[in-house]
Amino acid sequence: MRRPTDSGDRPSRLSIFLRRQKRLLRPALLVLVLVGLVAGGITMLRHVGSDPRFAALRGRIINMLPLRITEIDVTGCVLTSESALQEALGVRTGDFILGFSVKAARERIDALPFVDHSVVERHLPGTILIHLFERQPFAVWQNHGHFMLIDRAGNQVRDKGMTGKDAEAFRQLPLVVGPDANLAAAAMIDELTAQPEVSSHVVAAARVGQRRWNLTLRNGTTILLPEGQEVAALKRLAQMQETIKILDRPVIAIDMRLPDRLIIRENPVTPNDNNNGPDQGDSPPPAAPTSDQTPRQQPWLSPDNGLRRRRA
Repeated sequence: MRRPTDSGDRPSRLSIFLRRQKRLLRPALLVLVLVGLVAGGITMLRHVGSDPRFAALRGRIINMLPLRITEIDVTGCVLTSESALQEALGVRTGDFILGFSVKAARERIDALPFVDHSVVERHLPGTILIHLFERQPFAVWQNHGHFMLIDRAGNQVRDKGMTGKDAEAFRQLPLVVGPDANLAAAAMIDELTAQPEVSSHVVAAARVGQRRWNLTLRNGTTILLPEGQEVAALKRLAQMQETIKILDRPVIAIDMRLPDRLIIRENPVTPNDNNNGPDQGDSPPPAAPTSDQTPRQQPWLSPDNGLRRRRA
């Protein structure tokens, strides 16, 4: 005969499952508690970090933390000054590295003159790497009385005016003048560089009618170059400079626009001068004026203005 079972003494399936999983539930509960504490701590730190009333407490906590900046490595810095870069970076060696914002520092550095963009990295435990990609200024462009730095493609290079380090960049670069001169500057400057006997006398190149160039020498002489024949004209000038020092003569202008002649316009003869004119071999009689007259002399940068750039 079977004995009746007492259902009240049999444990439920839930209690059996809980007993079996008891060892796993305790660690899970502990993890949930820790997650809650961390979330609460982050929320509190955000509030403390943004509230100026807790600035002193925040500073003491940061000073107690490890992971200090021990090295700041900078590459690609040529025109950007060390002081400007340091100010934009916002931290120094010895500061807490985890309090350094890579994004904010990169935005400030990218706003510096001559900087096209930058790469800023934080390498724990204590190194910050900075690589600058600078827009190299190629020349100074004067247009409607305004001076600006341009790169080889003719694009403006950001600057802060004719002061400080920007003035150093202005002084060492060639000067081009006039509308469209920025776009045609690269070819003209390369051609001048290939003739150092001529380029050493030139202080400015003025674009005329957006099609040809006038060169202004240090002694004030203007050289009128032919349209599309700049290379041949500059070679001819270099040869004459070597033989007769034509660029050292105190004349008003040297007109090379006509392919079969060279016209030299001398200073007017004063009453005190003798009646003997210039040697007939120096130049043929002036040609009749054309529609492309010699433009009024443009102002240029004096080689004594500004400061000489030093490599950063």
